[in-house]
Amino acid sequence: MKRKIVVALGGNALGKTLTEQLQAVEHTAKAIADLIEDGNEVVITHGNGPQVGKIDAAMNALLLEDPTEEKTSLSMCVAMSQAYIGYDIQNALRKELMLRGRYKPVVTIITQVEVSNDDPAMKHPTKPIGKFMTREQAQRLKEQYGYPIAEDAGRGWRRVVASPQPQYIIEIDAIRASLREGSVVVCCGGGGIPVRRKGAYLKGCAAVIDKDTCSALLAENLNADILMILTAVDKVKIHYGKPDERSLDSMSLADVQRYIADGEFAAGSMLPKVEACAQFVKGAPKRKAIIAALDQAAEAVKGNAGTVVFNEELGVRSEELMVDSVHTYF
Repeated sequence: MKRKIVVALGGNALGKTLTEQLQAVEHTAKAIADLIEDGNEVVITHGNGPQVGKIDAAMNALLLEDPTEEKTSLSMCVAMSQAYIGYDIQNALRKELMLRGRYKPVVTIITQVEVSNDDPAMKHPTKPIGKFMTREQAQRLKEQYGYPIAEDAGRGWRRVVASPQPQYIIEIDAIRASLREGSVVVCCGGGGIPVRRKGAYLKGCAAVIDKDTCSALLAENLNADILMILTAVDKVKIHYGKPDERSLDSMSLADVQRYIADGEFAAGSMLPKVEACAQFVKGAPKRKAIIAALDQAAEAVKGNAGTVVFNEELGVRSEELMVDSVHTYF
């Protein structure tokens, strides 16, 4: 059965350096190609934490070296990261498909995502990006360019930016058009380039959008059947790190709400993934979301890996998820 699947790639699918990224996407391309060979319509999103941090750090290093240089906005750094990550994914996936005797266009769409001026997060930047700095370096950037700076866990000082909620994907029509033409689309990299609307003009802002939250919005906009978040863990776990730690095969929306209320998921790692899955599946019947490890793609196809998130209020029972999972997941 042909399904429309939004695949959100975590950092482990991309590596942390240029060399690691080239190696990682070769492996990632095999998992994506498996989906395509099964006849599915695939849209790929990805994180950009290490990449955008390196770009921002390089630009800041230039400013520290030569104060006459013009600063590069964070929104421009996000755009740069989207382009070079997409470039590697495109090439790796094209190569993998051709090795399998298939041809399918793969395109990266540099994607802007609108955020609200009234989002409370815009007034309280808390997301650290870039390299650690000495107090003196941080103070210089703060005084000269107005960057908010904060100490990060006693390890040094870093620039912090806002992390607002995504409201609207500007290039959604271009993404839909590319899918209609039969392309595999890479988009919404790093959660998208955050922009605010000023009349007909879109202006970038110093913010980072959570890529899983944006992926859920994208999946909703495309009326996707599945949102799949690939990460470094094989399943979602509760009581993590405790003697009674337990891996979950599935979670209903009620389960998700209870576990979040109990503080089971860390804010900087699993919580946004679980929340994104819940956001997606609550909107329509038969939608499914799964959190799984990239290396266990083959097992996820058989329903033997990953954690499925489903909406019990819309008539989807956990046993049904496993029955048709062989046709649905990696």
